[in-house]
Amino acid sequence: MPQVVAEIGRFIRMEPGFKYVVGVGTDSERIAGGNADFVTAIVIRRVGNGGRYFWKRKNCGPFHTLRDRIIQEALFSIETAGEVLSELKKVSDVDFNFEVHADIGMGGDTREMMNEVVGMIRAYNYEVKVKPESYAATNVADRHI
Repeated sequence: MPQVVAEIGRFIRMEPGFKYVVGVGTDSERIAGGNADFVTAIVIRRVGNGGRYFWKRKNCGPFHTLRDRIIQEALFSIETAGEVLSELKKVSDVDFNFEVHADIGMGGDTREMMNEVVGMIRAYNYEVKVKPESYAATNVADRHI
């Protein structure tokens, strides 16, 4: 994680006049045997001028329901967010907004879990983004599943 945070700091210091957003999100896919493949993305976005991302993969399970997988996605995002913020706080000259992106939305099967997942993430004092604004989970992490 220190190398990722060092890259985020370098990226921000290259163009300090922009607004920056760091987003963390996880997506998953069920695989053989009831296990699931999880990808967590860390995205640094220079608002209006591109960005960079980093990702990591985990395979675990078994998961018997979609709810179990969505909760685990949120837990992986919360865990990674804590690691990233802990390291970013050591880089005092870096200014950014921080968000946790959940792969849930008002449409589809995940709408029933919206309050639970959003509440879980907010309990850690993170700003939460859900579909369609949760690009770290729904676009970046999803690309690597």
